[in-house]
Amino acid sequence: MEPAEASRVGAAMNARNFAALVITTSLVGFALQSAQAADGPLAHFAGKWSGNGKITVQNGTSERIRCRSSNTASGNALALSMRCASDSYKFDLGSDIAAEGANISGSWNETSRGVIGSLSGKISGSNITATATSVGVTAALTIRTSGNALSVLIRSPGSEVSEVAVTMARGGR
Repeated sequence: MEPAEASRVGAAMNARNFAALVITTSLVGFALQSAQAADGPLAHFAGKWSGNGKITVQNGTSERIRCRSSNTASGNALALSMRCASDSYKFDLGSDIAAEGANISGSWNETSRGVIGSLSGKISGSNITATATSVGVTAALTIRTSGNALSVLIRSPGSEVSEVAVTMARGGR
């Protein structure tokens, strides 16, 4: 190999190595940013979840309910989207929650009934306890994670749906 040709080959290899290094560094930086964003106080609740539980209505009857939830955490914020259905009931619950220290606040909506409201409460580790309010509706909300399980308990005595208790596993559809 001639010296000039070896120099061109070396330069081309150095350019490829440099490009690979730049791409790798960019990907590592992106991964670190994503990991840091997911490390906020609400990160425990992020992910796709699915499972079942029980819905109890105003007259005391209950039936099995199936739920899916897709939750996204970013810094001190959590966007929750939960869809549940039983033989007789269906609801789509959405919520945007922000944490400031041990306090949380945000908004919620139930799209199938057109209800919107606010919520406030506390976060302690992997537990959220909150009160959701709207015109004519007040509900106590408890959300907990433990390992790959997410449990949601909603109690609203006197409402059409007085209680929903669901346990979901991470990695649901």
